[in-house]
Amino acid sequence: MILTYHEGFCVKASAGDTTIVFGPVSKQSKNFKPANFGADVAFVSLNDPDMNGVAEAGRGEKQPFAITGPGEYEIKDMGVFGFESSSMYGGTKRINTIYSVLFDGLTVLYAGAVGTTELPKDISEMDAPDVLMVPIGGAGALTPSEAQKLAVNLEAKIVIPVGYDEKTLKQFLKEAGAEGTKAEEKLTIKKKDVVGKENEVVVLKA
Repeated sequence: MILTYHEGFCVKASAGDTTIVFGPVSKQSKNFKPANFGADVAFVSLNDPDMNGVAEAGRGEKQPFAITGPGEYEIKDMGVFGFESSSMYGGTKRINTIYSVLFDGLTVLYAGAVGTTELPKDISEMDAPDVLMVPIGGAGALTPSEAQKLAVNLEAKIVIPVGYDEKTLKQFLKEAGAEGTKAEEKLTIKKKDVVGKENEVVVLKA
């Protein structure tokens, strides 16, 4: 699996001939550049232009299958669970869906713009995620310290921060004891690569 970070809350994951995107940016967004991926599947955690650009996740005739809320799904050999949580992103309390996706043999937990460390019981009872994508920018989503608390509680093996700026990233890395971490263009990862890891922070460049 190859992971790349667009900006905002948008992360692309590719394996073989399948591409999925989490939190695609819409062209209506005033904060981030719209996505343009040609994805097979688009996951929307929060109905906000910063992360609901399903049309922008497509390219030409190739339009993604959209998953936009809680539930259980099976698509392109992926098992997907969507769990309801909450967010104050945008200034009002809204439903935020946390997705657990089994993709290329790895469990990816995408938290979207989650604004609480109190997660649904079903998530807490799951095995530790191989990869956790967690917001660290505040503004109605988790703050850096809350994001670190969540990562520790979930015992995530790899932690990828999203929704950050320079200040919140610096604070998060300090909280995680990972101040020396350099941003990478992409993360190429296989199941064997996460064995024995716990809360290892990987920063992806936008």
